[in-house]
Amino acid sequence: MKLRILKSAVTNPWFNLATEDWIFNTLNPDSHTLFLWRNSETVVIGRSQNPWVECKIDKMEADEVFLARRQSGGGAVFHDLGNTNFTFLSPRDNYDQEANFTIIINALKKLGIDAELSGRNDMQVGDKKISGSAFKYAADRSFHHGTLLVNANMQKLGDYLNPHPLKLKAKGIKSVRSRVANLVEFNADINHETLSEVIIEAFCEYYNDIAPVEELDEASLAKQPALNKYYQQMVDWDWRFGKTPQFSHHIETRFDWGIIDLHMDVQQAVITEVVIFSDALNVELIELLKETLTGIKYDKHEVNAKLGELAKAHAELAAQVSDVSEWLLSEMEG
Repeated sequence: MKLRILKSAVTNPWFNLATEDWIFNTLNPDSHTLFLWRNSETVVIGRSQNPWVECKIDKMEADEVFLARRQSGGGAVFHDLGNTNFTFLSPRDNYDQEANFTIIINALKKLGIDAELSGRNDMQVGDKKISGSAFKYAADRSFHHGTLLVNANMQKLGDYLNPHPLKLKAKGIKSVRSRVANLVEFNADINHETLSEVIIEAFCEYYNDIAPVEELDEASLAKQPALNKYYQQMVDWDWRFGKTPQFSHHIETRFDWGIIDLHMDVQQAVITEVVIFSDALNVELIELLKETLTGIKYDKHEVNAKLGELAKAHAELAAQVSDVSEWLLSEMEG
């Protein structure tokens, strides 16, 4: 079995997640492959999640935090440069999940850190979790990816995520947070580069072989059409937002000119149906609001632009349209 080692020189999460898809779907699985990478500040949501429910989209935009949707399921996670991510790909008939964990544990030993496997997915030092993993399988290949907390900003998690209230009740965020630790707590000199070096060493030692480290960067997209295809998908608004399962948004308020009770059905991030109940005297206003909102993206910039156009076209209704726009945009805040 040959070895292959890939390392990303890019911290753009769309590039790194696209690289993972490329590795899983396109690379020849006849070798043991290791991919090491890390992301700039990013919220990564699962394939079937609703970004408006899970994330504080406005705050993310203001702080230039990426939103990425991965191909696999599961919940929302926060990545920053203090997370080192590892991905292992092996042929299905030569896959040994335990080997992957052993490689990471051996690597940490080189840095004076005693880690152990906890359950099926996690690694911990003492009673503190320092790593979580997920797995994917296809007919001829097996895939294991995980995150190591090196020096991650634990507080940022709460800044950008809106965990579902039921999840909050079920999990109790405080207890979960207190069990997590960064590797710098056990070795102050550790960073992404030193950790990557020892993981590569431990990988080569485990399989008793060596391989050159292939640095991946933006130029790789030009050389690898399949990788570029996955990257374009990751970047696309329709993938990050449009793949959201159907949902509805119901909001209600009272203006001095009347009550607005607004129901919107949203499919693939497009507002497909709008129902408005109102005691406002101007029936035309209500009809125009419904027409304007139907068929547009459930996206604050688009809603703002379309209602702005409506206000310009109907100067006599501009004040009411402006009231509705301001209210609706504040209610859509992630």
